[in-house]
Amino acid sequence: MNKDYKISIIVPIYNRPDELDDLLHSIDMARIPEGMSYEVVVIEDGSAIKSDAVCRRWEEKMDIKYFAKENTGPGASRNYGMERANGDYFVIVDSDCLLPEGYFMTLNDIISTPDAPDAISGPDRAHHSFTDVQKAVNYAMTSFFTTGGLRGGKNNVCGTRQLRSYNMVISRHAYDMSGGFSRQRVGEDIEYTHRLWANDLTTQWNESLYVYHKRRDTLSDFYRQVYDFGRARPILNRMFPGTAKLTYMFPSLFVGFVALSILTGAFAPIWFAPLWLYMLIIFISSSYINKDLTVGLTSVAAALIMLTGYGLGFIVTSCRLIYYNDVVKAFPYMFKH
Repeated sequence: MNKDYKISIIVPIYNRPDELDDLLHSIDMARIPEGMSYEVVVIEDGSAIKSDAVCRRWEEKMDIKYFAKENTGPGASRNYGMERANGDYFVIVDSDCLLPEGYFMTLNDIISTPDAPDAISGPDRAHHSFTDVQKAVNYAMTSFFTTGGLRGGKNNVCGTRQLRSYNMVISRHAYDMSGGFSRQRVGEDIEYTHRLWANDLTTQWNESLYVYHKRRDTLSDFYRQVYDFGRARPILNRMFPGTAKLTYMFPSLFVGFVALSILTGAFAPIWFAPLWLYMLIIFISSSYINKDLTVGLTSVAAALIMLTGYGLGFIVTSCRLIYYNDVVKAFPYMFKH
């Protein structure tokens, strides 16, 4: 870009002051290109454990604004922050993320081009400091063997991949044209992506613009998260006809296969062979990527939990949609205000 510009880093937070401190430290350590300035806008979304003290500790090192409000969910909280931000671009990140040192340099390269997209998103990775569970969860959420390439990815894709709100950049022009996030509590980033496209705004998935994403600390918390993801997908398919993919059904098919294997395995143990082979592939792949056998073993558990949780959630909401034929009644929490 040929002019000075400002970015506003929008961070909704709920009961995670320690993670916010880590995120702010990573922002402070990041390299800022010439002509760029930034502010950090923290939105406390009805937390019982406040982050105001953390923000005060960083006031002397960065331009940081802290707002506290009642709980309304992540989408509405991001809107609250963007309404009070001064940037030309909004960099939206989750509080459990860390930015790599070159994040803003990469962003500058993207938005400095003549055909810069109106909105950008990128993948998440595991940082070397993460726990074994966090690394395993990251593997489960990004590996080709667990997601079929729907997440992560190696290519920079324009206008085809749904953006993700843990790492999303929106120009002020895009915000003015399309408005903010809906009040959905699950799948709000996917809904927003479709609204950007409906307003003829350009989007890009760029693998170089990555963040480190801690996600969940325990496998039980991870199960609850992916169960909600699975519950949301049939509703998103209903909201946006023609967007459903066969890949979205794989976890449900996996659940069915496991159930069939358990029922028939006592009489024909050979039914368990594909499942054991799949788990071996996960173990070898993750152990190689993470260079740690413990993470590889934990990744097997994380992958099974992800597929089972997502698959069960998908099945439950699909059945409820048949019964109610109403997206709000099928998954009321998704639309809770």
